[in-house]
Amino acid sequence: MTQTLRVVDGAKLDVFLGRAVSDMAACMAGVTLILGHKLGLYRAMAGAGPLSSETLAQKTGIRERYVREWLAAQAAGGYVLYDAAAKTYELPPEQAFVLADAGSPAYLPPAYEIVSSMWHDEERLADVFRNGRGFPWGEHHHRLFHGTEAFFKTGYKANLVASWLPALDGVEAKLRAGARCADVGCGHGASTILMAQAFPKSHFRGYDAHPASIETARARAKEAEVHDRVTFEAAKAQTYPGSQFDLICFFDCLHDMGDPVGAARHALQALKPDGTVLLVEPFAGNRVEENLHPVGRLFYSASVALCVPNSLSEECGAGLGAQAGEERLGSILKEAGFTRFRRAATTPFNLVLEARP
Repeated sequence: MTQTLRVVDGAKLDVFLGRAVSDMAACMAGVTLILGHKLGLYRAMAGAGPLSSETLAQKTGIRERYVREWLAAQAAGGYVLYDAAAKTYELPPEQAFVLADAGSPAYLPPAYEIVSSMWHDEERLADVFRNGRGFPWGEHHHRLFHGTEAFFKTGYKANLVASWLPALDGVEAKLRAGARCADVGCGHGASTILMAQAFPKSHFRGYDAHPASIETARARAKEAEVHDRVTFEAAKAQTYPGSQFDLICFFDCLHDMGDPVGAARHALQALKPDGTVLLVEPFAGNRVEENLHPVGRLFYSASVALCVPNSLSEECGAGLGAQAGEERLGSILKEAGFTRFRRAATTPFNLVLEARP
C-alpha cells in the first residue's frame, strides 16, 4: 500500500509547535506553583513590594539558590515581575489575589492537586482506555479529593449564597424560614457547610458514595461549628435515605454518575411536592464546537481522566462527561419525571439549573 504524503505547511507547523511547547511549559510550571503555595513563597511576596532572592529566602527560611531559580521560573511565566536593573521580583496585587489570598473568590493553588492526581493515575487510565472498564472516583489518588474541594469551594463561596440560591424561585425564603435540604454528591461538604452557615434555621444532609470523603465532611462540619444542623452519610445518589426535602442539590456531580436518570428520579421522589432541585454543572454549550475554548478544554480534560471513567465504573454507565450541556441535562430531568426546568444563572465556569416536579 502506498502512503500518500502530505506537504506540511511550515508556518502552521511553527504555530502548533509553539502551542505544544507552551503547554509543556505550563505542565512543568504547575509543579512550581504548588511549591510556591506549600512553601509560603507567594504569601511572603504578597504586599511586600520588590524583593531580592536573598530577602525572600530569609523571609521563608528556604535556601537562596532554590528561591532564585523558582523566582526566575515565575518571572518567565508572568506570575511575578522582574526588575533587571535592581535584580528584584514583585508579586503584583492581581497575581496575589489568585495565588496568595486564601479568602479570594479566585484563589487557585490548591486546585492543582487535581492535576497532580491525574498524572499519578495516568498508567491506570491508559489501562481502562484499552480494556473499556471504568475507574471509580474513590480509587483515584487522594490528592484528587482535596483538590476538588479547593477548586469548587472557591466558586461556591463567590456565588452559591450570593446569587445562585436567590435565583431559584422561592428557595431563599424557605431556607431563611427553616427548610430541609439534601446535598447529593457532597464530597468534603464545602457546599453543604456554606449553606448551613448562611441559613441557621435550616437543616442539611450531605450524601456521597465515597466513605472517606464523608469522614472528612464530618470533620469540616465540626470545625465550622454547624454539626448540630448538618449530617453526612455515605450513600448512593439513587438510594440515599430521607424524604420531604424542600431543596435537593447536585453540585458538579450529576454528570459523573453512571445512572443520572436514576439519581434525578430518586430526587423527585424525595422532594416535597413544591420542592426544588438545584443542579450546578460545568458550563458547556450543547455541541462540541461550542466548547472549543480554554474553559472547555479544562473541563474536557478533567472529564477524560475523572468524570467519564467514574461513570463507566457504575451501573448503567451513561458517560455524560463534564460538557454534557443544558439540552442533554434537561432531557435527563424530563425523563426522570420533572415537568419544569430552566436555566437560573451562569458563570464562566458554571451552568446553574432549576428543576421542579
